[in-house]
Amino acid sequence: METTAKHPRRKLPRWGGIVLGLLAIYLIVAYLVMPWMDVMKSRRHPDMAAGEHLTQTKTGLPGDPLNIALVGNEDEVIGVLLAAAWIPANALSVRSSVRIAVDTVIAKPDRNAPVSNLYLYGRKQDLAFEKPIGHSPRERHHVRFWRSDKTDHGRPVWMGAATHDLGVELSRTTGEVTHHISPEVDAERDLLLADLTQTKLVSDTRWIAGFHTILQGRNGGGDPWHTDGRLPVATLAPANP
Repeated sequence: METTAKHPRRKLPRWGGIVLGLLAIYLIVAYLVMPWMDVMKSRRHPDMAAGEHLTQTKTGLPGDPLNIALVGNEDEVIGVLLAAAWIPANALSVRSSVRIAVDTVIAKPDRNAPVSNLYLYGRKQDLAFEKPIGHSPRERHHVRFWRSDKTDHGRPVWMGAATHDLGVELSRTTGEVTHHISPEVDAERDLLLADLTQTKLVSDTRWIAGFHTILQGRNGGGDPWHTDGRLPVATLAPANP
């Protein structure tokens, strides 16, 4: 009667166990411990006094500042952004997050790369658009819009936060993988407004001086920003006048 020789199980090398242990510690700290600490800090963060002038992260920390508003219905907002050659961003998911990380490493274009979720009025953005730069999703222009409960002559008002992504790095506050933004949020506001105006679908633009009384801050990723405090309100030409 023949017996089958048992092969000893191959043990994970010691260095492999160390690497896995360090990875586990990083994931726990970045995605569990630090977000919990963010929730604690957000309850007493002074920037939150700005109210609807700032977006928020999922854990309640200040996000990117609002810096543009559009007046029009949803189809008109989407239409003017498409006409300005801004592209809808894919919804954020595990799959899209992995894809943007890979595309960033290999410098592969991703015209619909997802944007992270920011919150206003208790919900994440209603619309997200971007304008690619170069051949990698590492750098891009992007904007998020939320439909507010305000109206202008009976038409919906959309509040937007436009920023310029400079690269993919680790968050300075949580250690998570994220995009870092340029501090020049006014320059991004002006770029988007110029693109929209060139479509001839903007019928009027007025500026609200002193919209921001806090003129500088940091977003949830720890990135600094500063502004002159003005908010442009662009009224879109009705799709069916």
